[in-house]
Amino acid sequence: MHLRKVIAAVLIPFAAAVLVGLVVLWPGGAPAHERTGVGFDRQTQDATVTKVVEVSCKEAGASGVPPTGDTSTAEGSSAVQQEQGTCKRATIRVDSGDDKGRTFTEIVQPDQSRQLHEGQKVVVAYEPSAPKDLQYSVTDVNRRLPMALLAGIFAVAVVVVGRLRGVMALVALAISFMVLNFFILPAILQGSNPLVVAVVGASAIMLIALYLCHGLSARTSVAVLGTLISLLLIGILGSVFIDWAALTGNTDDNTGLIHGLYPTIDMSGLLLAGIIIGSLGVLDDVTVTQTSAVWELHEANPSMGWRGLYRAGIRIGRDHIASVVNTLVLAYAGAALPLLLLFSIAQSSVGTVANSELVAEEIVRTLVGSIGLVASVPVTTALAALVVSADRPGTEPALEASAAPARGGRGRRRKR
Repeated sequence: MHLRKVIAAVLIPFAAAVLVGLVVLWPGGAPAHERTGVGFDRQTQDATVTKVVEVSCKEAGASGVPPTGDTSTAEGSSAVQQEQGTCKRATIRVDSGDDKGRTFTEIVQPDQSRQLHEGQKVVVAYEPSAPKDLQYSVTDVNRRLPMALLAGIFAVAVVVVGRLRGVMALVALAISFMVLNFFILPAILQGSNPLVVAVVGASAIMLIALYLCHGLSARTSVAVLGTLISLLLIGILGSVFIDWAALTGNTDDNTGLIHGLYPTIDMSGLLLAGIIIGSLGVLDDVTVTQTSAVWELHEANPSMGWRGLYRAGIRIGRDHIASVVNTLVLAYAGAALPLLLLFSIAQSSVGTVANSELVAEEIVRTLVGSIGLVASVPVTTALAALVVSADRPGTEPALEASAAPARGGRGRRRKR
């Protein structure tokens, strides 16, 4: 009970501080701005491809020889091949917005990766300042139906296998998205410090998700405390190495657009915030698993002391570390695969690749997150062993255990 009081004395003020942080930093919505028409910052509408006919690319004027007239280059050769090929003229009908029902045509070249077909649902970009014939253009395919179906299959699988725990996990996931969309993102856009916002938001997500999924118990509180300590370590290491490696966080078109629209946003702080939020999900998995393992070991052998529980739990944790770190590295490598292919094509050395800011960001993100994961295993295991080993079976639990078979053979009551 003394250890539980110590944990409560730490977590209750922490939860109160998170609540105060949410109230103080609550943004009340993202700030408005004039659309630039660049990248994601465009007006879009739903549309449908109503007709597709094949036409000569030369007649459609879709391609031609470069102004220099040089057809020996790759660009010139490709232009000649396109001019001699067959293009498609697609008629698209706008299905939403003020211009609902309006149609326009678009030429699809044969070498384009996205080919349109009749009846296809698409997303079109709208530029009001352009000439009327050029105001609309196809920007993407409408994927809402397959994405919604996949999400439904995922939800059904989670509920069927996880039952009530699965339902709680889905509720926690929905709340996490709400915190992200209604607090973290708008607060950063309003000019709040990205690191502070990420710490408050990630802490709120952690408290809600863990207690909602696993119940209000000493076991869950230990997992929360282990996660909190590991997040603190990740924040410190991330801050030190982002500053030391001079990472700006502004490495691609999307981050450049954000910086252009909101120059006051600290992009390096945004990078650190992303590291903290990205590490949280895997940290929850590790800390909950380690805490449960120690609790089950104590349940199997109540006489095992703190050191025995820690040694047994850490052996389980080593296997967990090996699999989780490998998973984290491969996840980041998979996300950056196109970039790695470009470096491979350029035949760049490993040192050159690692030194580029785009790759260095991923290396720092991966290694800092992995260090936090590795540290969470001994920290959480030690906390869990300390708490659960303090539960010594007394007279009353012993009597309950001996009387349990007479009540239906349920065995000794499990401690939480």
